Amino acid sequence: MSLSFNTFSNTADQPLPLRAGRNYRCQCGQPVFFRNSKCLACGTPLGYDPERGMLLPLMPGPWEGSWREWQAQAAPVAPPPDDAHPPLLQDIPGQESARPETVAPGQRIPRTVSDGTGSPVYKRCLNLSTPASCNWLIAVEDPHNMCRACRLNRTIPDLTDPALPDNGYLWGQVELAKRRLVSSLILLKLPVASRMSEDPAHGLMFDFLRSPMNGPHIVTGHDTGLITLNIDEADDAQREAVRKALREPYRTLLGHLRHEVGHYYWGRLIAGTHWHEGFCRLFGDESLDYLASLQRNYDEGPPPDWPMHFVSAYASAHPWEDWAECWAHYLHMRDAIDTALSFGLSVDRFDLEFTPFTLDALYQPEHPEAGQFLAFLNHWTRLTTMLNEMSRSMGQPDFYPFALPLNVVGKLHFIHLVVTSGS
Repeated sequence: MSLSFNTFSNTADQPLPLRAGRNYRCQCGQPVFFRNSKCLACGTPLGYDPERGMLLPLMPGPWEGSWREWQAQAAPVAPPPDDAHPPLLQDIPGQESARPETVAPGQRIPRTVSDGTGSPVYKRCLNLSTPASCNWLIAVEDPHNMCRACRLNRTIPDLTDPALPDNGYLWGQVELAKRRLVSSLILLKLPVASRMSEDPAHGLMFDFLRSPMNGPHIVTGHDTGLITLNIDEADDAQREAVRKALREPYRTLLGHLRHEVGHYYWGRLIAGTHWHEGFCRLFGDESLDYLASLQRNYDEGPPPDWPMHFVSAYASAHPWEDWAECWAHYLHMRDAIDTALSFGLSVDRFDLEFTPFTLDALYQPEHPEAGQFLAFLNHWTRLTTMLNEMSRSMGQPDFYPFALPLNVVGKLHFIHLVVTSGS
């Protein structure tokens, strides 16, 4: 599927390309969705390929436990004879050779494996059969048995505690949100590697914990590549109670994860790089005492004029929080626009009055691709205006209960340049 912002835009600027949509179909023609592991209409197995950004209908592959993309009237691919290794399954020093038709757990197959038709061969993530219900695929030659999202986990909730029977459900909700986050990060070509198994120095990892009944409260946060999330945030009633208590307009699992991963990418993309000077000009000096700044925000509240400078009240607490809030909003915008485009939703056909942003609001208005980002931003404003009204028509809170002051527009453009620069 090849869609772009051309379906949205009447401007002369070439708009941002669609990374990958969320509009998927099974081989039977029925719509299927990002979370599905099986078509509800025909029963075809489904799996998400994170490298391609596609949810694929599947059929059995040439080896036991392997899968390939469904092909109409595909000729069966016979496995090699039992007494010979297939050419793409090589002996591994220090390990017994696997039977050619079987992919042994943890086995490394050195070269990319094809089924003989040119189609890649996959295996399922081990978390498919857990409460995480992970539908992601792994290249069959990959030594990992967890997908790119699940292998980021360092700690998961105790699924055997009889006193907490809902741990599995809450963890499943967290993992669904995390998979959506990680899929976006991969498609944006951001570094995504497990600190435990892939990049011990710079990788990312997650602890999904729950506050003990009579113990200390688990605080959601980030610390040098470790994101801790209290899985009570997956309980809708508890999360809504906290949102009201803190007077927040928006609080979701996905929003939490996007915010916290913003802290991680500040360390990867900003700290010690040529982007740091621009960060300080826009967001401020991050060397200000972080804990003291947060305490002051909790004690005194945000400055009265925060809506003129920040995307949220919490963003005013410290430059790091401003960055993380803006980062989360950038990911909100990219993913929501991609989804809208993939379903053919266009606001050009609606008569919506709004004051568009202009180039002088951007961080680098002279950048050769500034017009692309400006078109993207104005499409977002029009889209959310319409979707807010749709939500109100159903008696629901606004889809996007935020305003974007000019200062925030410059910050969003800065983040966009950092993300798309490849450095």
